[in-house]
Amino acid sequence: MTTTLEQSQALFIRRWGTMGSSWGISRTMAEIHALLYISDRPLCTDDVMQMLQVSRGNASMNLRQLLNWGLVRRIHTLGDRKDYFAAETDVWQMFQTIIRERRRREVEPILETIDRCRQMVAQDLRGARGAERAAIETYHQRLNELHGFLDMMNALLNGVLDVGSGGVKRALTALHKLRG
Repeated sequence: MTTTLEQSQALFIRRWGTMGSSWGISRTMAEIHALLYISDRPLCTDDVMQMLQVSRGNASMNLRQLLNWGLVRRIHTLGDRKDYFAAETDVWQMFQTIIRERRRREVEPILETIDRCRQMVAQDLRGARGAERAAIETYHQRLNELHGFLDMMNALLNGVLDVGSGGVKRALTALHKLRG
């Protein structure tokens, strides 16, 4: 018989897993993170396997990924050979870690690709005429606009990370006043 707490925790873990998979990380990785985040104690790989009904390989691989992201830390218990894991529970710190990792994995590579694409067509623009020139100019303009937007979002994220949760709260208060 499951308690209301267990049902609520299972719902949270499932929803976090669904959200994680829509963000491009594996559902299991997100579920393990959710389990460790809500747990009142560090858990070992066996605990994770049993609670989420996943294989040892799946649990180990995803725990390693969470360690790499910096969302989970390894805890050693004196006299116990097992590794235990605990999630970062400071929500602001967790947010910062996720933002930095996602930017490194997603935003920076697309910015590099846009720069490379712009350089590639810049050479062709010199000798192009007519419709070919118009197509290159349109392409180049759209790449510039996308790059500018991503730079602006990067600057916004940097600002959010720099001012911390207190600064974000103050900024939200100011935005609410502007909206009336």
